Amino acid sequence: MRAALIAAGLLLVAGCSSQSTPPAPAALSARELADKVTADGMYVHLEKLADIATANGNSRADGTPGFAASVDYVAQTLRDEGFDVETPEFDRLAMTSPGRPTLVASGRSFPVTQASPLVSTPAGGLSGVTLRPEKASGCAPGDYGSVNVRGAFAIVDDKGCSVVDKQNAAVGRGAIGVLVVSDPGADGSPAGLFTPGYYQQLTSPVAVLDEAADAALRRTTAAVRLTLDAKSTVVTSRSVVAQTKSGDPHNVVVAGAHLDSAPDSPGLNDNGSGVAAVLETAVQLGSSPTVTNAVRFVFWGAQQTGLQGSSKYVAGLGGTGLDDVALYLDFDLLGSTNAGYFTLDGDQSGQPNPDVPAARVPAGSAGLERTLAGYLNLAGVRPADQPLGLAGDYSAFLRAGIPIGGITTGSSQRKTATQARLWGGRAGVAFDPNYQRRGDTIANVDRATLSITGPAVAFAVGTYAQSTEGPNGVPARG
Repeated sequence: MRAALIAAGLLLVAGCSSQSTPPAPAALSARELADKVTADGMYVHLEKLADIATANGNSRADGTPGFAASVDYVAQTLRDEGFDVETPEFDRLAMTSPGRPTLVASGRSFPVTQASPLVSTPAGGLSGVTLRPEKASGCAPGDYGSVNVRGAFAIVDDKGCSVVDKQNAAVGRGAIGVLVVSDPGADGSPAGLFTPGYYQQLTSPVAVLDEAADAALRRTTAAVRLTLDAKSTVVTSRSVVAQTKSGDPHNVVVAGAHLDSAPDSPGLNDNGSGVAAVLETAVQLGSSPTVTNAVRFVFWGAQQTGLQGSSKYVAGLGGTGLDDVALYLDFDLLGSTNAGYFTLDGDQSGQPNPDVPAARVPAGSAGLERTLAGYLNLAGVRPADQPLGLAGDYSAFLRAGIPIGGITTGSSQRKTATQARLWGGRAGVAFDPNYQRRGDTIANVDRATLSITGPAVAFAVGTYAQSTEGPNGVPARG
């Protein structure tokens, strides 16, 4: 009898225990997440960004109080949702005077690039003969062999090492400056030439010149005059980074939008619209969703000053950090008033951009385009290809070999008659008539357009948070 009572008691305890353990939450589908990202939710963020711009001289440009307040708002919104938030700092150059960096050889002037606007020549320029090391790269003092460059300019190529190493080797042998011959290709300068923070490590005049200037130097032994008169200061900027606490941290879906506005613009379409969509997606997904892959939300600083936030972030990831990134989704200008609907041309089916050869487009980008285009088609708008370029935050990921995708509704380009028939709106008028102007207020964001593109952001994030495999998936990293 006692044994029966004990057994009954154990069953009762077990029953109570099982009833007190809540069932595991079901995974949120991509469609469900898209349905949760509404215009009302996104406009909460847009209105806050509009208030910030109004309170700060109608601008949210990087380096202004309006940008700082935008960072604080996005970071706090994410923290309130349980995210661990980072606001990584990075230094960037702020140009105070572009000058006219010039090399004069045999009476002819050649424009050059001043490697560091923090290092200029004396007024009137610096004169000297030009000599070349025995080993063209000039990466170490030994590369100069018997060539005595004391008091001369050293001419080196762009191979083998950083511009800092080239300077140190040349100056160590007595050179008064360095001329680096470099004609960047479609992928920019060779990897490793301009390392992070290089401009702060240069202490002597260093100029980058093209092959035409180099040819002129090869035809003369006379002294040349180098004038480097651009001036800049170093300022510190921030981005905002938050990642879900759940999901595989070694197969991360990254979604980003730039947070800064153009100078003297409140930047509500460019790019408050992208920020609102990505931020609301993060809010609705939550910090600990039931997902297969971790999701990282990034809001870039210094996009308008040369993509410095995204470029420095990717450069700082290192090999392991890059291997952890499965793909990158970029969202810029999602609410243009004369909207088009463009997806980044990951499958290269449209007119290619010669600056981005098809062979350089990371495998998997075509699948990202199909996912985004498929959603837009089901939402009732037929998407068109946006040629890939090197002027978006996605370009740093593209160069790193990470699959990229994204949506935009157009900026200053004028809508064609064919596009007007496809999407409505006015032919001959810019997709965003107030692009980067003071009129880029909240009134310049089209609610109906954002109601389509915002959920598309969430759908893509939700899709790849659950799986990066399948016909629209991406190759495994690492």
